[in-house]
Amino acid sequence: MGTGRVPYRDLSALLRALPVRPEDPGTARLVAQLRGVRRAGEFGRRDFLDMCRWKSPRAMLHYRRHSAATVRRVSRAVLGTRDEARRMTLLTALKGVSVPTASAILTLLEPRRYGVLDIRVWQLLHAIGAVRARPDGRGFGVSHWLEFLTLIRAEARARGVTARAVEWMLFGYHQTVQTGRLYEPVARSRKSVKAPAAPARKRGAPRTQR
Repeated sequence: MGTGRVPYRDLSALLRALPVRPEDPGTARLVAQLRGVRRAGEFGRRDFLDMCRWKSPRAMLHYRRHSAATVRRVSRAVLGTRDEARRMTLLTALKGVSVPTASAILTLLEPRRYGVLDIRVWQLLHAIGAVRARPDGRGFGVSHWLEFLTLIRAEARARGVTARAVEWMLFGYHQTVQTGRLYEPVARSRKSVKAPAAPARKRGAPRTQR
């Protein structure tokens, strides 16, 4: 697994022990660039590509396939609702936009209320017992996003900081306790390993982030 021993009894205890990290300068510049988006009620294709590139540049080929009109239409719908599940569903309907990338878009637009659902952060939350699913920090759905939002917003209110600040603190701490490769699969216990399926009967021809 990608996370070593975490010597804190729960998430609140961990965060009380961590200093608030200053924001990355490049991220701060991008947030400033996007400051007028919420007032405008939409973002354009250039801002969309900048936000996606910030989180996951490897999927740029997919992001670039979206026209300016599509980006504006989806962004208006996203910014026009306060339903968090709908916001996530709208963004991830765009080709190449995963839950982590969609979370990054929302975070860059409103860091006070959002944080990035990152592999490091989720692995840490799992190691400390704050979440139970997806120990490897991959394959997220809308339910994981809502669970994550609830956690970081509660801690942000308790500490008087932004949701992004909480997420950024957790991201930095995971870097200090990471063991092995970040993306290596989580080993299963022997009890949870299923027996291999029997081969299919023949009917003629034989029958995988920031």
